[in-house]
Amino acid sequence: MSSAIQDIFDSFQYLKVLVIGDVMIDEYIWGNISRISPEAPVPLVDVYRHESRLGGAANVALNLRQLGAIPMLLSVVGDDERGHQFKELLHHHHLSSANIILDQDRHTTVKTRVIARNQQLLRYDSEMTDPLSPQVELSLIDLAIDAIYTHTPHVVILQDYNKGVLTPLVISNIIANARQSGIPIAVDPKTDNFFAYKGCTLFKPNLREAVNGTELMMSASQPDTLIAGAEYIRSVLENEYTVITLSEKGMFLHTPHEAEIIPAYLRRIVDVSGAGDTVISLLALGLALKLDIFATVELANIAAGLVCEHVGVTAIDRNELLNEAQRFLT
Repeated sequence: MSSAIQDIFDSFQYLKVLVIGDVMIDEYIWGNISRISPEAPVPLVDVYRHESRLGGAANVALNLRQLGAIPMLLSVVGDDERGHQFKELLHHHHLSSANIILDQDRHTTVKTRVIARNQQLLRYDSEMTDPLSPQVELSLIDLAIDAIYTHTPHVVILQDYNKGVLTPLVISNIIANARQSGIPIAVDPKTDNFFAYKGCTLFKPNLREAVNGTELMMSASQPDTLIAGAEYIRSVLENEYTVITLSEKGMFLHTPHEAEIIPAYLRRIVDVSGAGDTVISLLALGLALKLDIFATVELANIAAGLVCEHVGVTAIDRNELLNEAQRFLT
């Protein structure tokens, strides 16, 4: 089994993955707290470091690259200072910015977190969530269709953060062309446009998104409610697999014939930020390789636990995941 896992990881390097969705800069302000501000009853943070990381669909692309796959990222950012910084961050991580559209009518999403003692004290967001303009929307669709037919990816990931890039028109065009080309589609949704992904292969909301999107009561402690929710999702989307992430409870997998909660591996959870990006990356690679879906979810479960041991949005370390997979899955 150990050699089989190694073979799977070796196969990642042959996979081309088209990633489309909302991107952002995750910014961190690191500091120390030694006293309360004399101006208000709040901690006074003595800042010692600023750091910018790739977020959203860009973090998915980074996870894929870390795993050895070949990601192609399509998105839209503002034609502003932060948008150009975002492209520089891509280049720093050896990711292409060729398919990043700069839109002068938008501004780039930045999530800023203040961290002290390895804990998040505050987060503030600068973002624009309006849907793309019709002109930019059509430009993104053209890029996506060209990527599907020219580069023939093994799988498509749609990563939605409700920032306006994945409009219903963008979603329907990508799914239609990917299906026509026989390419599986993995979706990480948010509540907006929750049911716009008809025809996708794999649909991965977290529990909160699933409850809000379906307006059904679901609980990790009541598997029947998860089954009912997943069956409702399939009745609308006609997807093959539904994976509902359950935080520290693990993941719920629903297929046309089976349903199971796959427990999380016990970890020292520090920060859950970005774990969903890692999960969808592993699930998509499993789809591309036609791996057993239960084994794929197990692997994604292990990966999620590993990234949650780090502060902030962090991409998976391939060797660390390989070692853990060989330890737990053999």
